[in-house]
Amino acid sequence: MAPTARSNKERPAYAITSVDHALRLASLLQLEGSTTVTDAAAHLGVAPSTAHRLLAMLVYRDFAVREGRHYRVGPLLARIGHSPGAMGRLRDIALGPMGRLMNAFDETATLTIRTQRLVRFIAEVECTRTLRVGHRTGMVFPAHRTSGGLAILAELDDDEVRALYDQAAEDEEVPDVHALFARLESVRQQGFALNNGLSEQGVLALGHAIHDAEGLAVASLGIAMPSTRFQPQMVRPMVAALKKASRDIEARLSG
Repeated sequence: MAPTARSNKERPAYAITSVDHALRLASLLQLEGSTTVTDAAAHLGVAPSTAHRLLAMLVYRDFAVREGRHYRVGPLLARIGHSPGAMGRLRDIALGPMGRLMNAFDETATLTIRTQRLVRFIAEVECTRTLRVGHRTGMVFPAHRTSGGLAILAELDDDEVRALYDQAAEDEEVPDVHALFARLESVRQQGFALNNGLSEQGVLALGHAIHDAEGLAVASLGIAMPSTRFQPQMVRPMVAALKKASRDIEARLSG
């Protein structure tokens, strides 16, 4: 997750609350990929009926699309996501190393960011094989079910992880925290995360955290493949390549 910068900007004297709420919801969608009326209301501190009206306007203006109970990033907001900015810069810097990673193994390279308990795929370089992992960009998963999410969560200590999941909504999927602690400790000791079928049956992925100039984990780089193609001897060279690609990205982020 990109760290939140502390802003010294002052709130306008005649701020329009409804506009502020709509912009905050658009930012929430951009970061998390989806939300519900209940979650949006809690995020803004407003009644569900107010959140529903705001989301309906975002749908009307193509900032969001509604799919059942969930509101997801709409076509206009998706285009904005490709504009220059922190996420766009990260994506642009990562694409070169991701391409080299894909070429080295002919498996799909992925880039994810975390927001709270979710991760979102913001870029991928698909491999050339007929049977491959693809079409991940824009997808959102629980962080504890992906290699990228586990790699980033492992940067937190146990108290931070516990506090993170204590904030989860009642209808949100929450892992057994003690089992998650053990898994994250394994990630720390190994120096990488491995997910075999946690996020999607038949998919295996390796993940490694990417840090900014201050040492904060802002994203994760991954290699994803059909689990039927995985062999244990692949781990060492893939992890070495992931670490090198991550260092290359970090060097440019800090430059």
